[in-house]
Amino acid sequence: MDDGPTGARVEPGQTARLRAAVQEAGLGPLAAERVVLPRTGRAYAIVRPTDTDHLLDRVAADPEQNLPYWAEIWPSGVALADAITGRPDLLRGARVLELGAGLGVTATAALAAGADLTVTDYAPESLLLCRLNTRVNAGREPTALRTNWRHPDTALLAATGAGFPVVLAADVLYEGRDVAPLLALVDRLVAPGGLLWLAEPGRHVAARFLDAARVAGWHGPSDTHPGPWPDPKDAGVVVGLHALQRHT
Repeated sequence: MDDGPTGARVEPGQTARLRAAVQEAGLGPLAAERVVLPRTGRAYAIVRPTDTDHLLDRVAADPEQNLPYWAEIWPSGVALADAITGRPDLLRGARVLELGAGLGVTATAALAAGADLTVTDYAPESLLLCRLNTRVNAGREPTALRTNWRHPDTALLAATGAGFPVVLAADVLYEGRDVAPLLALVDRLVAPGGLLWLAEPGRHVAARFLDAARVAGWHGPSDTHPGPWPDPKDAGVVVGLHALQRHT
């Protein structure tokens, strides 16, 4: 697969072509899951793979050991989509970057808000499903860029230019090793005076990142979102939403 950007052109039959591409990608059985944003009530139909074992087999030889977390509908992505839907003015007309496209829940809200959106993910399957799900639910798709944010490449840095006014990141912090590279990256990606909108489900590593970000001069309000979430197994998860402004 070409690792470069995929443009977001509106074409007749594009949805059908995306559906065919998803079927041909060999992701195993697929299902359309109804996802309701708890606070705003907006509902999406999100196509996702249902055979986790099959997806694990596909990445068994991956040297980056990137497990297919993208194939789940996580509370953080739903919470960030809900927050965006409640404040579309923060994204309308702005160049926006999302780190970790997942299945496109957050991207759908960003596009519906009027963002000029670029999404990134390491998994090409994630980008493909994100494009399909955003087209079905928002009527258009983002620019898609395959990259590993832990090792940013020239394509990502070239797309950044002078920086994005808004960068979105839902549930990207998993391990302690993520803190330093993410902080360095967002310092490069977010334009001076811009916004990093981070959603996280309460892992200790997220608290470490927020502490480091504040020391580095990032500031802004935080909120919590208790759900409810699409998956009953996520009952009790409280997502932290942090709107951090970059120091100038």
